[in-house]
Amino acid sequence: MSTDLAAYLAERREGIDEALRHYLPPVTKKPRTLHEAMSHSLFAGGKRLRPILCLAACEAVGGDYSPALPLACAVECIHTYSLIHDDLPAMDNDDWRRGKPTLHKIYGEAIAILAGDALLAEAFEIACRYRGGRYGPGIVIGELARASGSRALVAGQIADLEAEGKEISVRQLRSIHLRKTGALITSALRLGAMAGEASRESLRAVTQFGRSLGLAFQVIDDILDVTQTTERLGKSAGKDRTAEKATYPRLLGLEGAQLAARRYTSRAHQALSSLGNKGAILGELARHLLSREN
Repeated sequence: MSTDLAAYLAERREGIDEALRHYLPPVTKKPRTLHEAMSHSLFAGGKRLRPILCLAACEAVGGDYSPALPLACAVECIHTYSLIHDDLPAMDNDDWRRGKPTLHKIYGEAIAILAGDALLAEAFEIACRYRGGRYGPGIVIGELARASGSRALVAGQIADLEAEGKEISVRQLRSIHLRKTGALITSALRLGAMAGEASRESLRAVTQFGRSLGLAFQVIDDILDVTQTTERLGKSAGKDRTAEKATYPRLLGLEGAQLAARRYTSRAHQALSSLGNKGAILGELARHLLSREN
């Protein structure tokens, strides 16, 4: 990672964390246990990839990123809620997340479920702070709802569970990834572009970039599950194989999966061509994600 990109990521993470602390109820507010649980997961050391992409997309279409900040924080709340629920025994049943015990291991399943529920609701309250111009609040709230609902994020989670132990095609796997992982990544970018008053052409470019980046990101996740240790990943390694999940390494082999990740990343870069130099930071982020190790 270049020094400039590292500095950019650190600065944006700090700004996002500060905003989240401002938007979220304090841990001392009743019900204290719930707010402590929400804060525990939200500030457990995440990369803040999705909110950073939201802010970067706003900048890429020529805007100051500050109007996108509540939308970026809303996306991170939704992402964190999805991780809390995904780790539950009824779902992926994982004991570790970001190198720490998962929320249900600390607070119990009931509190973990409720903390996820509360973060999902909190996301929309935060998003309502957005004051739009060309793309009004109704448009961005609708975008956020679709990305997190029964036709996108949740649909992908259902399809992922239903595919366990079954033989599916690469096309079907791509469809799962586009929804479970790609939908929120794409939406984060679209929301940022909307906050930056993007033209139709720029919004289309950002959308295409997001779809390809989301696929590349999940393929790399699949690869890391079979090539890295639990300590390196911060979550249980090898769980995809144990659960007989449909993954790119399982369908295409490790080399085939690596080729797919590079191909999707290349498509992401191609989508940025119409943005010119303004899209440079998004291109750097795509390159960085291709080479990540956790």
